[in-house]
Amino acid sequence: MYAVLLTQYQGKILGPIAKYILGPIINLIFKFLDLILGSFDSGLIGLSIIGFTIVIYLLLMPLTVKQQKFSKLSAKMNPELQAIQAKYKDRKDQDSMMAMNAETKQVYAKYGVSPSGSCVQLLIQMPILFALYRVIYSLPAYISTLRGYFETIAQNVINSGKVEEIKALKEAAAYVKNFDIEGNQVNAVIDVLNSMNVDQLTKYAGSSANCIEALEKIKTYNFFLGMNLSNSPSYMIQQAWNNASGKQWGVIIAAILIPVLAAATQWINVKLMPQQNTNGSQGGDTAESMQQSMKMMNNVMPLMSAFFCFTFSSGIGIYWIAGSVVRSIQQVIVNKHIDKIDIDALVEKNKEKQKIKMEKKGIDPNTIDKYASMKTKSIASAANAAPAPRRSISEKAKNVNSVSKKEKDEAMNEAVSENSSEKKVFAEGSLAAKANLVRQYNENNNN
Repeated sequence: MYAVLLTQYQGKILGPIAKYILGPIINLIFKFLDLILGSFDSGLIGLSIIGFTIVIYLLLMPLTVKQQKFSKLSAKMNPELQAIQAKYKDRKDQDSMMAMNAETKQVYAKYGVSPSGSCVQLLIQMPILFALYRVIYSLPAYISTLRGYFETIAQNVINSGKVEEIKALKEAAAYVKNFDIEGNQVNAVIDVLNSMNVDQLTKYAGSSANCIEALEKIKTYNFFLGMNLSNSPSYMIQQAWNNASGKQWGVIIAAILIPVLAAATQWINVKLMPQQNTNGSQGGDTAESMQQSMKMMNNVMPLMSAFFCFTFSSGIGIYWIAGSVVRSIQQVIVNKHIDKIDIDALVEKNKEKQKIKMEKKGIDPNTIDKYASMKTKSIASAANAAPAPRRSISEKAKNVNSVSKKEKDEAMNEAVSENSSEKKVFAEGSLAAKANLVRQYNENNNN
C-alpha cells in the first residue's frame, strides 16, 4: 500500500494520468525550452509551468465549449423549470408528481439536453486538473533533468547518514511513510528536498563539486521574475523583512503579488462564467438556497486561492495564476462564440437529435408531449376509472330471447367468437364449440 505522496504519484486514477499523460508532456516542454534557450535557462521551471498549463487547457478546450453551451441552454430553460416547480409546489400527491416529471422531461427534450448535462465533461476534466496539480507539486518526479540534479543531492544525504535527520524535519511529516517502502529511499529523500526552501536545500546539498553544480542548476531553474519558486511567499516576505542589509521591498512586493494575483484572476474567472438566471419567486426556497450557495462559493474560492498560494511554494502560485488567466481568456473567446449562436436554432437542432435517439430506443417522442400536456385531474380520472364489465356468455344468450331468430343466430356466432378468443376452450368455429353454446342457450331459455 503506497503512502499518500510519492515522488511519482501512485493513485489508482490520478497516478496513471500524471505518469503516462501529463508527466511526459511537461518533460517534453521543459526539454524543448531548454533546447531553444540554451545557456539562458534561468526561470525554466516557471516558463515550463506556464507553457504546460496553456497546453493542457487548450487540449481541454472542446470539452469547455460543450460545457459552456450546456450552461447557456440551462440559463435559458431554467425559468421554465422553476415555473414547473412553483406550479406543483404545494401538490405532493402521486398524480401531481407524475405530471411534474412529465412536464420537466418535456422541457429537457425541448432543449435537447439531459438532466445530467455537463457531468460527462466534468468527469473527464476533473481528474486531469487534479493530476495536473500533482505534477506541478512534484516536478522532479516528472522532469527527468530536474530529477537528476535532485538525485545527486539525495545520494549525498543518504551517504552522509542524514536520512533520519531529514525524516525528523517538519517538512517531512507527509512523506515519513515513504521511507519505509523498500527501494524508495531515494524517492522519499527527493520528496523532502523538493518541499524545502532554498536555504534548507543548501544546508543538505553537500560540498562536493557534483552537489554544488546540482544545487546551482536547481536554483537557476527556479529563479523566475526575481523569486525562487521553491520558496513560499510567506517565507520570502519573512526573509526579505529580516534581511541584515535592509528590507528587500522588491522581493516583498513580488511575494505579496502572487496570492493577490491568484485571488484576482480567480475572481475574474468566476465573473466571466455564465450565470444562471435564478428567481426565488419562481423556484421557491430551493432555488433561492442554491443561488445563495453559489454566491458564497464564488466569494470563497478567490480567498482560498490567496491562502494556498501564500503558504505553498511560489511554483504552485505561478501555476494557479497561469491557469486562471488561461481560463479567463478561454472564457472570453467561448462567450463570444456562444453569443453568436442562434439559441433557438440550436434548440431545434438538439430536439431533432433527441428525437432520433428516442426513436432508436423504440420510444415514441410524441409520448412525452402527450403526458406533459395532460392535466393532473385528467390523469387522476383516467387512473381511477374502472374498466367496463364484460358480459358473460350466459347474459348474451339470455338477451337472444328478446330478439328475432336472425339476431339470435348472430348473437350465438358472436358468443362463439368471444369464447374461442378469450377462453380458448374449443377450437374456433368447431362443431363442439357451437354445440356447447346451444346447450348453454337452451339451459338459460328453460330457466
